[in-house]
Amino acid sequence: MSEKQDGRRRRAKSGRLRMKQLGAVRLCVHRTPRHIYAQVISAGGDKVLASASTLDGSLREGKTGNSDAAASVGRLIAERAKAAGVTRVAFDRSGFRYHGRVKALADAAREGGLEF
Repeated sequence: MSEKQDGRRRRAKSGRLRMKQLGAVRLCVHRTPRHIYAQVISAGGDKVLASASTLDGSLREGKTGNSDAAASVGRLIAERAKAAGVTRVAFDRSGFRYHGRVKALADAAREGGLEF
């Protein structure tokens, strides 16, 4: 594995440890150059309560690797999380820097009604 991936995984591990200690439901984000994925994971970490990504049929049209697509995923994950009865989450950025597409997804999820 590359040093870049090792560093990201190390940062992700430390953040997830803190969220586990708090016992928080978390909104986990993963990004690739082409797509972005979001999941709402239970406090125990054993169950996915809601998920959304640019692979969903309604979001696949057009570009999938830009901030607009990430904002669409953020709105969709907020809608699905509220339908599952979740309104308060901890934002797990998975070691990615909080800018660009990750920030766009987080802002859209906040606008959609999630609190973090």
